[in-house]
Amino acid sequence: MIRASLSLLGFIVVILAAPLQAQTKVPTSQAEIALGFAPLVKQTAPAVVNIYAKRVVEVRDSPFGGDPFFQNLFRDFGTTRPQVQNSLGSGVILSSDGILVSNYHVVGMATDIRVVLNDRREFTARVLLGDEASDLAILQMEEVQDMPYVPLRNSDSVEVGELVLAIGNPFGVGQTVSSGIVSGLARSGTAAGAGQGYFIQTDAAINPGNSGGALIDVNGDLIGVNTRILTRSGGSNGIGFAIPANLVAQFVSQAKAGNRSFQVPWAGASGQPVDADIAESIGLDRPGGILISDLHAASPFKEAGIAAGDVILAVDGQPVTNGAEMLFRMSVAGLGGTAEVSGILGGEPKTVPVYLMSPPESPARDTVTTSDRAAIGGLVVSNVNPAVVSEYNLSLNAEGVVVEDTGPIGARAGLRVGDILLEINGDAVTGPQSVEDLLSAAQDRLSVRVLRGSQQVVMRFRL
Repeated sequence: MIRASLSLLGFIVVILAAPLQAQTKVPTSQAEIALGFAPLVKQTAPAVVNIYAKRVVEVRDSPFGGDPFFQNLFRDFGTTRPQVQNSLGSGVILSSDGILVSNYHVVGMATDIRVVLNDRREFTARVLLGDEASDLAILQMEEVQDMPYVPLRNSDSVEVGELVLAIGNPFGVGQTVSSGIVSGLARSGTAAGAGQGYFIQTDAAINPGNSGGALIDVNGDLIGVNTRILTRSGGSNGIGFAIPANLVAQFVSQAKAGNRSFQVPWAGASGQPVDADIAESIGLDRPGGILISDLHAASPFKEAGIAAGDVILAVDGQPVTNGAEMLFRMSVAGLGGTAEVSGILGGEPKTVPVYLMSPPESPARDTVTTSDRAAIGGLVVSNVNPAVVSEYNLSLNAEGVVVEDTGPIGARAGLRVGDILLEINGDAVTGPQSVEDLLSAAQDRLSVRVLRGSQQVVMRFRL
């Protein structure tokens, strides 16, 4: 009996040991996923790098630092000194000549950037193009050739439920791979932080240090760049966001064209998402799309025949439900081309081509910096045109003179970048040069009326 039991045990051990001798390969079907991701990681991990960036910032030495009340009240009090800040993140090599993508919050304004491959080779890199709003940056590695890289996939073909891997350097522990699925698409306005955009959502673990890393599919193609998480603890809760590869492709294209900043196509239109109440009032069978409320006189949408009251439902065949989605679709289409805009236009379903252009500098920007004899010296102001409206997020049909730089005195006086100057000492501001004239004429007192957003603010001083 004992001998029989031992024989049976030996048979079980052989059976259990057999799978260990199986050869691994890249999964080619859903059934083969159980074999593991090791071949896929070997294929793609060499192109995912660690990024170490340094930047010099001015910090203010204030006796009120750390005080919950006075540090804000006296935020401009005290002397400034330079301080070196270090940041750690990840990046993805996109071509054999060392073109690299990462997040802007990792490398933006950096003075020294080191790129470390997973085989421990190190290279310096420089930023070719960066955009804080999109939180993307394109870099060029110096003196490299034949670099491993990950090809870009058309992110519009990504579907919810696809298996994905997130590769990066969380918490600086070294290159790490986590797996998950695509949890959602077309996420906008849900990621924490300053960046705004249009994201792919995944439950693959993403933590601090993963920023700029790769989100790849089972074929080893890049579908997104990991950027942010939704969390209360600071760690991964299974809700991560990646910037779609199609937008990355446009960034690469503009970087290769020599752009230093990302040029976003200008709609020159404002509107609101169509909810259930609006849909019922205008005769739509379901909520969706954007109800146009206003257009700039130079808007390419207006040129295409779109008017206030029209509803935009899709751009290039892709549905849009808010401004962020429409802006993403226009950005992916790229400047200089056209986008097919579909919706209820003029009361009937219609599709029209819209030319994709930058906001025009018309009339030409006239910039004036106030002199030392002015009551507020070093103030930089310009006349408002569509480019200025877009740059400072002003109301669509804003007019007048805008503050582009407050200078040291203007900041202490309470002025902000984006303020529109209306009056100085009761006299209307008629142009950039009139700001210099009125401030230079001020004697004992100074009163400045500005438009800040939708509110007027008056600031009064003794000179």
